Amino acid sequence: MSISIGQPAPDFTALATGDASVTLSQFRGRQVVLYFYPRANTPGCATEGGDFRDRKAALEAANTVVLGVSRDGIRAQENFKAKQDFNFDLISDKDEAVCQQFGVIKLKKLYGKEHLGIERSTFLIDSEGKLAHEWRGVKVKGHAQEVLEAAQALNAGTLGTD
Repeated sequence: MSISIGQPAPDFTALATGDASVTLSQFRGRQVVLYFYPRANTPGCATEGGDFRDRKAALEAANTVVLGVSRDGIRAQENFKAKQDFNFDLISDKDEAVCQQFGVIKLKKLYGKEHLGIERSTFLIDSEGKLAHEWRGVKVKGHAQEVLEAAQALNAGTLGTD
């Protein structure tokens, strides 16, 4: 499935940390950073999550909520969140339903073997539930800061959706 800038983001309900069920539409009125990462408790994913954690106050000031998504089970997500002291919820998407809605499952190569996995991707959803910006094939370094700046611009009404 492909989603386009300016179009409504696909709504979903999924199991999240804190024994919660999260529905995207419950955040209407606030912006949402929905970031997909390959695997809990891996160095790159810990760094990326930590970068979002460290920017939470600035994101909240820009009326923005952060949610992380991977195919890990809820126990792995709970452990990852606790170990890294993340101050936002992680979503368990074991059946890949949310991943499929956002088109982040890609054929990847690791040590010469091909497998399907999550392509590190981030989506910024505006307060009306529409996709405002997307980043695919993300490199971790500097990414959370770029997302923060986009969220601030969107909140201020200066992010173009071209």
